[in-house]
Amino acid sequence: MDFVAGAIGGVCGVAVGYPLDTVKVRIQTEPRYTGIWHCVWDTYRRERVWGFYRGLSLPVCTVSLVSSLSFGTYRHCLSHICRFRYGSADAKPAKTDITLSGFASGLVRVFLTSPTEVAKVRLQTQTQPQPQQRRLSTSGPSAVPSVCPAPPGRPVPGPKYHGPLHCLATVAREEGLRGLYRGSSALLFRDGHSFATYFLSYALLCEWLTPAGHSQPDVLGVLVAGGCAGVLAWAVATPMDVIKSRLQVDGQGQRRYRGLLHCMAASVREEGPRVLFKGLTLNCCRAFPVNMAVFVTYEAVLRLARGLLT
Repeated sequence: MDFVAGAIGGVCGVAVGYPLDTVKVRIQTEPRYTGIWHCVWDTYRRERVWGFYRGLSLPVCTVSLVSSLSFGTYRHCLSHICRFRYGSADAKPAKTDITLSGFASGLVRVFLTSPTEVAKVRLQTQTQPQPQQRRLSTSGPSAVPSVCPAPPGRPVPGPKYHGPLHCLATVAREEGLRGLYRGSSALLFRDGHSFATYFLSYALLCEWLTPAGHSQPDVLGVLVAGGCAGVLAWAVATPMDVIKSRLQVDGQGQRRYRGLLHCMAASVREEGPRVLFKGLTLNCCRAFPVNMAVFVTYEAVLRLARGLLT
């Protein structure tokens, strides 16, 4: 049942947080944006509302499977660890047990998420092509140039990727299997320790927010615990998330980065240490409502299933 509950919770989370995820990816990969609102306004001005949902169809199709795998792996690892250490799967786990199970769930999901992350990031950073313009100076180089439209008859190049499946097929054809798993090393580092933080912080917060005489927190407690767990997880995941996004975008055209360490060193050298925390505020703002939705849905489905089975 954990797999089903995780799948439903994951879909609800994507529905809540995808527009802010698009803004986050663009801020991390395109230095021209000076901040969150600049990116939001520029995206809306150029592409309207649809621009915030580029690449959405693939995550919606796959997130149920990925979220199901994450929550299911976590619960099964935890029950096996408890059975091995304490003789019963229902025994109260220690903090190290929860951390190890969360770490395992983060590692397992990488094999499924890496290709979808590549497609998502490529589509999110693929802005609508603008018609070419030429500038004519009327009174010397110091004059304000006037803008004239490009001559008619020259076709405006269309987008390289026409959708998630076309993007995956194009990447596989041009870059091979390695292209689909570009940035997977950063993804492993990101998801391993972030999911360990995610499940551990959720378990601790639920324990603290459970009223005396009860075994579980109420709905408000689940909402607060889920939202805070998501914020903490993204707080530790953001540096590797920045590197992952840059490596995945880097496959287009001439490559700048030779690998994870080179990307990290080059990014810090060119833009300073703050570059590793690009999108942190946005990640945390997005994580709270997204993970509120994920965990409250997850717990509701589990309680409904237990009620039907008893």
